[in-house]
Amino acid sequence: MADNKRNFSTRALWADHLSPVAGSDIAVPIHHSVTFEYHDMDEWFDVALKRKAGHIYSRNTNPTVRSLEVTMSSLEGSEDAVSFSTGMAAISNTLHTLLEPGDRVVTIKDTYGGTSKIFLEFLPRMKVDCCLCETLDFDTIEEEVRKGCKLLYLETPTNPLLKVMDIERLARVAHEAGALVLVDNTFATMINQLPLELGADLVLYSATKYLNGHSDAMGGILCGPEELVDRVYHYREINGATLHANSAYLILRGLKTLELRIQRHNENAQRIAEFLDDHHKVDKVYYPGLPHHTHHDIARRQMDGYGGMLSFSLHGDFQDVKKLVPNLTHAHAAASLGSVTTLIGPPAVTSHVELTAEERRALGIPESLIRYSAGVENLDDLIEDLKLGLASL
Repeated sequence: MADNKRNFSTRALWADHLSPVAGSDIAVPIHHSVTFEYHDMDEWFDVALKRKAGHIYSRNTNPTVRSLEVTMSSLEGSEDAVSFSTGMAAISNTLHTLLEPGDRVVTIKDTYGGTSKIFLEFLPRMKVDCCLCETLDFDTIEEEVRKGCKLLYLETPTNPLLKVMDIERLARVAHEAGALVLVDNTFATMINQLPLELGADLVLYSATKYLNGHSDAMGGILCGPEELVDRVYHYREINGATLHANSAYLILRGLKTLELRIQRHNENAQRIAEFLDDHHKVDKVYYPGLPHHTHHDIARRQMDGYGGMLSFSLHGDFQDVKKLVPNLTHAHAAASLGSVTTLIGPPAVTSHVELTAEERRALGIPESLIRYSAGVENLDDLIEDLKLGLASL
């Protein structure tokens, strides 16, 4: 589905600078003000009722934050976007807006650990029926959707096993059943995958990851139709998971180089996955760009690149993980992903730390699994680092 005319970099730089005036800011300014003054009461009233553009209180809207939302909407090709303080705030606020007691949601077992907790613990408290299907059993997912549901929630590629969902196929069935489709696109980003083009209704991100790209700001973004985004915005403005202007600025700055960074992430991860796949101390490599990946054909069809994330399991146990990870000099042993620097860590202390060892095993996550977020460093340095680390086992 490669399209050489997507012009992501141009839109990332110009989406919110469509009407430049002499002497205007080239860099989006950071508006730290909590509140905004009006001398005309009628104008204030019009802005408050959204009959006129403007800002009143930064828990609701802020000029810097709105610049990010406009840019993200342009990049995603959506009608609108709304931001949040974190990626989990984007997920939880959206789910709590769209679902109410008595509703049914169909999802997959291989979602991010925090997301799994929402489906396993918090939504059931609201009397929402949560059906978690085997991730790669598309037939069963379709069957459960046809039984009736309000929402189909997908994550692809998944965290941490890099499973790939057929968005187009599953979205078609969901719409036939009258359900909305929400996709977490954090691993791929819009540079590699456009869920809205594939049939999803809404797409969300942990902007903390690739969108920001420098491990110095947290945030979340939801993109989609204006009517749905506005409903989620209203929930967020009342519940208060607002993105700070300074974080919005840093994420905006990250977006300016997103396409360039993703190209390097893609290249590094592909080569590293191939190297690990041939290493005798590595049991299995999980990366959609490998031909033997279970759904490599789907990834090749719906993605323009396979992303900077991969994971691999060792021949051994968690003791081998504890020995390897600290021995790497060009990989931070740290949580999160999507940074310009390589990040590494086992799901047991990163993506799925919220789950017990038994819950991880039930999801097919071995204790010897290591999640590897390939940065933009020199590829030879990263591979040599892994060679030396694996040699220590």
